[in-house]
Amino acid sequence: MDIRIFKSDRKLLSTTALALAVTIGLSACQTSEVFHNGYVVDQAALDLVPVGSSREQVLLSLGTPSTTATFDGEVFYYISQKRTRPVAFMKQQLVDQQILAIYFDKDGVVAQRANYTLQDGKVFDTISRTTPTGGRDLTFLQQLLAGGGGAANSVRNILGGN
Repeated sequence: MDIRIFKSDRKLLSTTALALAVTIGLSACQTSEVFHNGYVVDQAALDLVPVGSSREQVLLSLGTPSTTATFDGEVFYYISQKRTRPVAFMKQQLVDQQILAIYFDKDGVVAQRANYTLQDGKVFDTISRTTPTGGRDLTFLQQLLAGGGGAANSVRNILGGN
């Protein structure tokens, strides 16, 4: 029995072998990266700021907060995020988020401590410090075509018209 292998068969076999080798090689490499950003809560430091502690005691024990709020009373937020990405060129995915909130009363004394996780609410952008609002975001051109008075007046002012 004589088995003949043609040139096209050799090319197909070599291409298949190469693809198999690359697949095995890539699957053997675990390239997942983990990124930790922000404040990592130290339980010993947190124990030093029970309810009734002063603002100064909080700053000495926990350090400077990631951000603060001063709407109804002052609040210190210590934010920590964990992100992963499977390969270096892929976008990072948020896996875990911890927010330690220290609420102060009007006298600057700790009234409450809270620890929020990703499941407690929406993810918010801590870099630009913006809050999404309702409605639509229109580009300059969309406002101009929609006849928005603000955009039309801006173009008139730029072009020197009255």
